[in-house]
Amino acid sequence: MAAIKGISVKSFGLKDNRSALPYLLLAPGLIYLALFFVYPIIALGQMSTKTSSGEIGQYEQSFRFANYVDAFLGSKEQFSRSFIYATIATLLALAIAYPLAYAIAFKSGKWKNVLLVLIVAPFFTSFLLRTIAWKQILGEEGPVIKVLRGVHIISPQTSLTATSFAVVTGLAYNFLPFMTLPLYASLERIDPRTLEASGDLYANVFTTFRKVTLPLSMPGVVAGTLLTFIPAAGDYINAAILGSPSNKMLGNVIDARFFKIVDYPTAAALSFTLMAAILILVTVYIRKAGTEELV
Repeated sequence: MAAIKGISVKSFGLKDNRSALPYLLLAPGLIYLALFFVYPIIALGQMSTKTSSGEIGQYEQSFRFANYVDAFLGSKEQFSRSFIYATIATLLALAIAYPLAYAIAFKSGKWKNVLLVLIVAPFFTSFLLRTIAWKQILGEEGPVIKVLRGVHIISPQTSLTATSFAVVTGLAYNFLPFMTLPLYASLERIDPRTLEASGDLYANVFTTFRKVTLPLSMPGVVAGTLLTFIPAAGDYINAAILGSPSNKMLGNVIDARFFKIVDYPTAAALSFTLMAAILILVTVYIRKAGTEELV
């Protein structure tokens, strides 16, 4: 028996593979990222410095970094508009989502799961169809414009479609669940006894919210704003369907350069410029918000 007890896996020349298990579990995800993220990024970077060889769709590598300058100067209006629209839509989504998430976390009771399902329910429908629906809602025969004209907020000649208002509204609506769910997750983790202790220390409702609830929910605020702002800045469907040529965002320019004008280097340079700008803004925002652990 003693001899049997002395026999181990190593006695047969086999190695303990437990140390390799984490890497094996990570392998599928790493392979996926390499194939569908790293490689496309590298290919996009290579394309961004190419020049035309004289034939449509044919390019040669010349390392022309001036493509970035030309691309930015040619689309700086759409570039700034993308970030303005995304910022307004993010703030609007935050203003709507925070009270909603607060109510679900603290006031919904047995209806909590139902309300959470209703928030996620729009994802059961195509992003494109939801945007087209807003075109109908804001259209001449839609309920919104009838109400606004009925209470004389807008004139009979004013239209809501093909405007900046429609684009921002579509962005805020389509990405609202991305704002609500992180906020709910952050608020739901707050111990109610902490709020009760604030009341025991004679803090009113507003002071409790400002000193306790809001600081504890800041990770949710930061995560929600990032999940809303980043896709909104690169979006092009809302501007294409709800806007006009004067409301086009940078995503619309990139789409046109890739599929209509067939100017791949400029489109690639714009894509890289947009990614770099978003990365810089996100890094600054996270550090200013004091939640570096989210990076």
